[in-house]
Amino acid sequence: MTEDRRPAKKPPMRDVLAEAAFALFLERGFERTTVDDIVARAGVGRRSFFRYFPSKEDAVFPDHEGCLADMTAFLADADGTDPVATVCDGARLVLRMYAEKPEFSVQRYRLTREVPGLRTYELSVVRRYERTLAGYLERRWAENPDAGPDAALRAEVIAASVVAAHNNGLRSWLRSGGKGDAGAEVDRALELVRTVWGGAEARPVAVATEPGPAAVSSSVSDDEVIVMVARKGAPMWRVVQHIESALGTA
Repeated sequence: MTEDRRPAKKPPMRDVLAEAAFALFLERGFERTTVDDIVARAGVGRRSFFRYFPSKEDAVFPDHEGCLADMTAFLADADGTDPVATVCDGARLVLRMYAEKPEFSVQRYRLTREVPGLRTYELSVVRRYERTLAGYLERRWAENPDAGPDAALRAEVIAASVVAAHNNGLRSWLRSGGKGDAGAEVDRALELVRTVWGGAEARPVAVATEPGPAAVSSSVSDDEVIVMVARKGAPMWRVVQHIESALGTA
């Protein structure tokens, strides 16, 4: 048998830069690391860095662009039998991305908690996922004449609930140091959303008349449905809190 002398395949430059950046962030701190430090560690020029990352912050989250593209493709190909279940499955793609690299994910979580600028950047990333899920729901319900006049509102609220539930389970796993089953934590949270919102396109929306940040009302039918409407701008933790309270799971 002949020896395979082909050179090992080099990792993509994007990965090389991201690994160099993150290693320096852990060693020196995010604020004390410059782009020049990163390119010196990676052995490339500044142009190479900015070809892949517009900023240092982007280098902390190198995998989200690909994950967002995967989510968009997944939703485009979904059969749409149950739109709420579909967006829950779309959110699980983000979980899979984190779970594939548990050590990196935990270290990034800790770094993000220490650097206010990274927390702000992370919120912008989360909002992009939320808009993608809401866009899918709104398009689905635009095709349904029975969806009612509040389809856009419903899409926004459900997408926000899915993201909040997913992040609640994900962060619980990250706070544990990546121990245990991340999927179980997220599935539990997303099942709460499906319990509340499953089949929501065929149900009337109860509109809140009081000025609170969120309102929960019950529409009693054979399957005892609880519907929640949140005011625009209400924090997502408050939305989930009201859902849990209504279901008696708080």
